[in-house]
Amino acid sequence: MNTPEPISRRHFINHLALAGTVIAATPLFSLRAQDAGKKFKVGVVGCGGRGSGAMENILEAGKASGIEIEIYSVADFFPERAASAAKKHGIPTERTFSGATAYHDVFAQPVEIVILATPPIFRPTHLEAALAAGKHCFIEKPVAVDPVGARKIMALGDVAKAKGLAVVAGTQRRHTGSYLRNQFAVANGAIGKIKGGTVSWCGGKLWFKRRDAGESDASYLVRNWTSFSEMSGDHIVEQHVHNIDVANWFIGRTPQSAIGFGGRARRQTGDQFDFFSVDFNYGEDCHIHSMCRQVSGCYTSVSENFIGTDGSCFGSGKITSAKLDTLKIPEFKTHENGQVQEHIDLLQSIVSGQPINDARRIAESTLTAIMGRISAYTGQMVRWSDLTTNAESPWFNLALSPNPADFETGKVIAPKDDVWPVPGEA
Repeated sequence: MNTPEPISRRHFINHLALAGTVIAATPLFSLRAQDAGKKFKVGVVGCGGRGSGAMENILEAGKASGIEIEIYSVADFFPERAASAAKKHGIPTERTFSGATAYHDVFAQPVEIVILATPPIFRPTHLEAALAAGKHCFIEKPVAVDPVGARKIMALGDVAKAKGLAVVAGTQRRHTGSYLRNQFAVANGAIGKIKGGTVSWCGGKLWFKRRDAGESDASYLVRNWTSFSEMSGDHIVEQHVHNIDVANWFIGRTPQSAIGFGGRARRQTGDQFDFFSVDFNYGEDCHIHSMCRQVSGCYTSVSENFIGTDGSCFGSGKITSAKLDTLKIPEFKTHENGQVQEHIDLLQSIVSGQPINDARRIAESTLTAIMGRISAYTGQMVRWSDLTTNAESPWFNLALSPNPADFETGKVIAPKDDVWPVPGEA
């Protein structure tokens, strides 16, 4: 039997178009005529790099959708950062807030949508308060740093549903045309049943901050949040969650267990690992190798690859399959920037009265990454049930410290720098 030649995604799409099998999907911007000109006021909690980027993204999404967006109120832990964002967007001082409790001030404003872009430790607390205030939410990933927080996000998803509020997560791959096309193809049998694959985020080191003389523990942790697992969940959770989310999406379920390892050799502050290698067992003889690294000067790779019984597929790239000619793949028309498209989808869902609710899905992907981290930190197999249903598990009630309440009450004690988990025995 002849082996089919690999088909690139571009050739694949062109081939389908020539065959007349590409279906026109919903237009990119499909707001009803009567909704044109609608205006939303937006509040933002967290004005750092991602928060600043999200403000630009939602403004661009508004232009693309014919909806006026006003960045109405902002808050940040640091006064100077909040003031900088306010100056850029013309926000008066009376709607500009700072400090650990400033999110309450933003939620008290007449805003319909809030962007939550603080370090992940704060996400469950901030989402709970935003939903209580009746706000639609855009939440950056990940959404928790421990099992307790992840389960809280799942429960808050039910709250949002009951209130008719949108919760859209910052996982732009799910809003990118190339990923949407490939996921559709896989879900409709293009590569058969997925049996294995690899997801990776191997890149360079991130920024880090040395402690300033006399700086408080709270300030140091917030400024240096990407160096402490208590603040970020470690980089397997904070960054690699993107690729893990794609694995859960393409396979269609969460893994049953994780066995992993990792270590540290290069970091200069904090308590996180430099690298992780985790085997996620999805059941039905399907295993995904997850690997991530933050060490400069090494090979880089940010990708997903899946092997099925009838072919293979990259997350957003080439599909190798003999079944492509029999499939009708919609042409998913999306904005060229997935970080803009996710806000377009948020706005459209609100206007249409069908609010998107990503809470459980992003909580499950976050918890998958947390499961891998716990396994690497402890050297033990960790089961999904250990984090979701088995209250007798030593990890079920794992809640990292300090917690958001500590920041609000001024009782933060920072973990020691350069002390990290070492599993096993010498």
